[in-house]
Amino acid sequence: MLHDPILPPPRNLIGGAWRPAASGREMPMISPLDGRPFAAIADSGPEDVDAAIRAARTAFEGDWGRLTAAERGRLMLRLALRIEAEAETLAQLETRDNGKPIAQSRADMAALARYFEYYGGAADKLHGEVIPFLNGHDAISLREPHGVTGHIIPWNYPVQIFGRSVGAALAMGNATVTKPAEDACLTILRLGALAAETGFPPGAINIVTGRGAVAGRALSEHPGVDFISFTGSPQVGQAIGIAAARNHIPCTLELGGKSPQIVFDDADLEAAAPVIVGAIVQNGGQTCSAGSRVLIQRGIWDRLTAMLAERFRSVEAGPAEGALLGPLISARQKARVEGYIAGAAAPLIARGAIAGDAPATGFYVAPALFGPVDPASPLAQEEIFGPVLAAIPFDTEAEAVAIANGTEYGLVAGIWTRDGDRQARMARAMRCGQVFINAYGAGGGIELPFGGLRRSGHGREKGFAALYEFSRLKTVVHRFA
Repeated sequence: MLHDPILPPPRNLIGGAWRPAASGREMPMISPLDGRPFAAIADSGPEDVDAAIRAARTAFEGDWGRLTAAERGRLMLRLALRIEAEAETLAQLETRDNGKPIAQSRADMAALARYFEYYGGAADKLHGEVIPFLNGHDAISLREPHGVTGHIIPWNYPVQIFGRSVGAALAMGNATVTKPAEDACLTILRLGALAAETGFPPGAINIVTGRGAVAGRALSEHPGVDFISFTGSPQVGQAIGIAAARNHIPCTLELGGKSPQIVFDDADLEAAAPVIVGAIVQNGGQTCSAGSRVLIQRGIWDRLTAMLAERFRSVEAGPAEGALLGPLISARQKARVEGYIAGAAAPLIARGAIAGDAPATGFYVAPALFGPVDPASPLAQEEIFGPVLAAIPFDTEAEAVAIANGTEYGLVAGIWTRDGDRQARMARAMRCGQVFINAYGAGGGIELPFGGLRRSGHGREKGFAALYEFSRLKTVVHRFA
């Protein structure tokens, strides 16, 4: 059952202390469930970001930086246990803040705990190498932290992205400054409190709230930051990349996708249909890796679209605890998605509904299935970030590859076929960062390197790959002859 969560105060976590914005300004938080303000956060500016970066630098050069890898790992494992103990409270807060169904918020908390468990265990497992070199010399490579890392977190999966980004950075020994999205940041603030209570040294984890165009920009452009991690839109990602280049620092950018699921005529359609629908309905379609295109071989077009249509018609967007689909994050996002639906130049195959108990002031959109969709149309090319699925027919394997790779994105792809040779060919032909065969998504995929190419960004998060991103390589040569 949903209940009113305890709300964190409108403060930033800087150097272990909770501080209001230097300007004293606050901004309201609007719940997507009913469109009404229910809390406030600090409306921070460059001076708050500067204070957080200075606190992180002090921690990196002091108490946090002096910890061994094993000691960092133990702290992270203790935080994972604390997250598990507080999981229901955190999930309730996340649903109120973000609007996602409570079951999804609970799954996010389980993934968050697993991230800190995984990276806590990995903290002392990333080793250097001995390099064969000249006689009379020892040559080794070392992995060292960057120093102060900046983390700009989006609103769609705040805690999961905090876990995979900040968790990996902490495991490597970096001190962190996080700027969560102004639309959904309350759970991140609560996590900061839990980390402080767990024993993290002041300044290891700093959290500054506020507007992306102000606080986020200040963080990305600050010369005191050694590395930037950003998840969000390609447009903002481009600005982040430019800012990083000006400061000559590396960055990881995870910027979205238009991911295809390709269904061949030998696929198990009973297994595929619920996964295809779930991959676009989950989190309201507000997922970078959402399966927003389904490519269907023409011989099974009628059968599979009928199966998908039946499932779409059964989905209701609502606030109830058992809802599969919740509201979108904001009135602006709702209007954007409804604009795509209204302007679609393709037949509407099926539409879900909005539940009777959904407040009219909430940001609910009924899911929509369109097809056949022109592969060159906006519906098939642009990231809608809502529960809208474009169905596209194809005839040959080569045509499927061309359509699947025929966008500016390259994040994830799904392949549905029983043919083992085709599975291998298609996996290698996909220009993207992850490929799933007879499956889609990975329940968080904590251990699996994740990232894309082209407008989907660059760099890798999750798994051990993230530890390489959040560290720099140093070569040491010792002449002993």
